[in-house]
Amino acid sequence: MKSLTNKRILLGVTGGIAAYKAADLVRRLKQAGADVRVAMTDAAQGFVTPLTFQALSGHPVHTDLMDPAAEAAMGHIELARWADAVVVAPCTADFMATLARGEARDLLSTLCLATRAPLAIAPAMNAQMWAHTATQANLDTLQERGVKVFGPAAGEMACGEIGEGRMLEPADLVVATGGLFDTGQFAGRKVVITAGPTREPIDPVRFITNRSSGRMGYALAEAAAEAGAEVLLVSGPVALPAPERVTRLSVETAGEMHSAVMAHLADADIFIGTAAVADYRVAEAAEHKIKKQAEQLELRLVRNPDILADVAALEPRPFVVGFAAETENLVEHAREKLKRKRLDMIAANRVGAGQGFDAEDNALEVLWPDGQASLPRASKSQLARELVELIAARLDTAGRVVPLKRKTSP
Repeated sequence: MKSLTNKRILLGVTGGIAAYKAADLVRRLKQAGADVRVAMTDAAQGFVTPLTFQALSGHPVHTDLMDPAAEAAMGHIELARWADAVVVAPCTADFMATLARGEARDLLSTLCLATRAPLAIAPAMNAQMWAHTATQANLDTLQERGVKVFGPAAGEMACGEIGEGRMLEPADLVVATGGLFDTGQFAGRKVVITAGPTREPIDPVRFITNRSSGRMGYALAEAAAEAGAEVLLVSGPVALPAPERVTRLSVETAGEMHSAVMAHLADADIFIGTAAVADYRVAEAAEHKIKKQAEQLELRLVRNPDILADVAALEPRPFVVGFAAETENLVEHAREKLKRKRLDMIAANRVGAGQGFDAEDNALEVLWPDGQASLPRASKSQLARELVELIAARLDTAGRVVPLKRKTSP
């Protein structure tokens, strides 16, 4: 399944007989391309041993909230940040009640409260327990909070009764988990995204560049595609595979990136500039390798075109989102850039001292002309989905939504 490729799935297993099916679910999630970690309640370990899940997932199983080996680094919080989605399967009536009350009585319930990732449950219980008014009230509470509910199915149960309450089969749960990422928020839109660094040649073997792994831009491309957009990713040189359902156009210099962006904006609804574009290039790159001879070497640099400002200056123009990497005065510098370049939105992050570059997680301050939102530290995949949600909300407010592939009535 394409929508689970490289997704981080935290599987919670609670104490029901259906826990044996969770082992098959781990296997199927991994076959679909997901990276799976497992957290078990004490009761779940009475049905299936942690060793089973460790063998299938390839990772240690998490069982204790106060694990001395992990608590020094607040291990349960790190695991909650790590997840792209949390799926509790099976989810007993007792655990549903725990979630509905907002309790953090063990590792798994704490993780469910601590994560910002989508949370889904796969109920599994006796038919009478499922039909009980208390369980149904807990179900309503969880759904009102945005918890996704997979199932249950109807059929014969371990207790011999027939009715609603069976956990969905693992194959069906894999499909449902993939659906967590297909939001439809950008359905019918075209999105152009820039990512990675640019390289400005000095001679045939040397160049000027910026530090950028491209991870944030690639995560945004993937999130936009999952949200239903047609995505063009204009990428500088990075060591990342193109996300599924994304068209990648590879470039090297700032000039090439500028030309590629301008050539594909005619029917774009959204432009997101995450690339670390070199501000300057060498005025005249040497035709042959510069030999090491003189004690000093002077290079004359000239300004590169400002892709973000040029896109924002177009009329009509797409919804324009910029990025700002700052070492100090984060919000102040980002707000100034937002105003100076006439952007619709800007996402700012701190860089330096192990922050921002080459990391799998980040934190963002997102600003627009009349507002601001803070996105606390999380995986770049999670941040990308949250930024997509903010953009979708601002698009509706701005009223600048133009359908992709415009058609006239016959």
